[in-house]
Amino acid sequence: MHQKSSHEMLLELRRQKSHREIAEMLCVNERTVRRWENHESACPGYLGDAIRMHIDTTPRGGTFRFVDLFAGIGGTRLAFEQVGGRCVFTSEWDGHAQQTYAANFGHSDDHEFADDIKAVDEEEVPDHDVLLAGFPCQPFSIAGVSKKNALGRPHGFQDVTQGTLFFDVARIIAAKRPRAFMLENVKNLVSHDGGNTFRVIMHTLEKELGYKVVPKVLDASPFVPQGRRRIIFVGFDGNHSFKFENLKIPTDSPRMSRILHPEDGTEQPETPYTEGPLARVADKYTLTPRLWAYLQDYAAKHRKAGNGFGFGLVGPDDVARTLSARYYKDGSEILVDRGEGKRPRRLTPRECARLMGFPEEYRIPVSDTQAYRQFGNSLVVPLIRAVAEQMVPSILPANERLSEAV
Repeated sequence: MHQKSSHEMLLELRRQKSHREIAEMLCVNERTVRRWENHESACPGYLGDAIRMHIDTTPRGGTFRFVDLFAGIGGTRLAFEQVGGRCVFTSEWDGHAQQTYAANFGHSDDHEFADDIKAVDEEEVPDHDVLLAGFPCQPFSIAGVSKKNALGRPHGFQDVTQGTLFFDVARIIAAKRPRAFMLENVKNLVSHDGGNTFRVIMHTLEKELGYKVVPKVLDASPFVPQGRRRIIFVGFDGNHSFKFENLKIPTDSPRMSRILHPEDGTEQPETPYTEGPLARVADKYTLTPRLWAYLQDYAAKHRKAGNGFGFGLVGPDDVARTLSARYYKDGSEILVDRGEGKRPRRLTPRECARLMGFPEEYRIPVSDTQAYRQFGNSLVVPLIRAVAEQMVPSILPANERLSEAV
């Protein structure tokens, strides 16, 4: 059995406590904790027992077990752990995303990790109560396939989904029969291929697999200052009480001031994003004169043509456009206004993390380019948590046979 190092236990504790709280527990300063965490200096082995004493093991025991497919950097995992779940299996093929995932979730003896889900035998996936998957939306083809033996079912389950990553989600659901699942995708999936993709997915989940499925397009703007709409499929193997109408939606929609660096010394500098005693945003995030001129010319050309293309300029009181995985290219969809006569700047990766609802202590060990891709591909953590909270009563074993059936 793997014996966790003091550094691995420190990372586990960091998911529960702030730098300041850990520093007070261990009688050291915050800078020392940060240096240990970032491998700038070694975390002393003798502190292992002290760190272990402070790790809250209750959430890790969990009230239910879940698997996290196409996990990205773990936004969905964070949300479901926050409501008492325990992750027992993860799949993610991108190496850079794996790096970020590992930096934040570390190693666990009761957790398995796979890179390519297509190479995983569904029978080898651990038993679980909930399956989570933000599967990529590949084109669905329902023509030209005659094979009808998918998962031992008599009709065209594998025929209509073969060659897509949704099939890998479906075959695991079919084999493991979790109590529930939550799937996420872009809102355009509803209209993709004239609605055929959506119909194939619903037919597979409801008719072929026999789950009761509730789909809904949700907007994340009540939770974070960003217009971001995604379709969520929630399904249960039997009766359930889940209703999207019961989600706890904040009434005070946040603005960009919540996620932007204040640049006034009220937060600690975080290299390489902010620097100096006032924690000013580093100059490298300000657009070059050439790029700023190009974006302005591009926007003017399309305005003249009657199109809506152009950059998105935001200030503290605004709500941003959707953060996309292409943000690293020019940042044009969300540019921070720096005042009259000044060129705007990109968001820093830390601001992107905040914009997606990740906790402040979430580690970003990769380059800016990779960080922008990762957060642009991720889910909004507090939105998914709201969904998870409503799913929990129908997930727990005691509630398998709910009187309030849907």
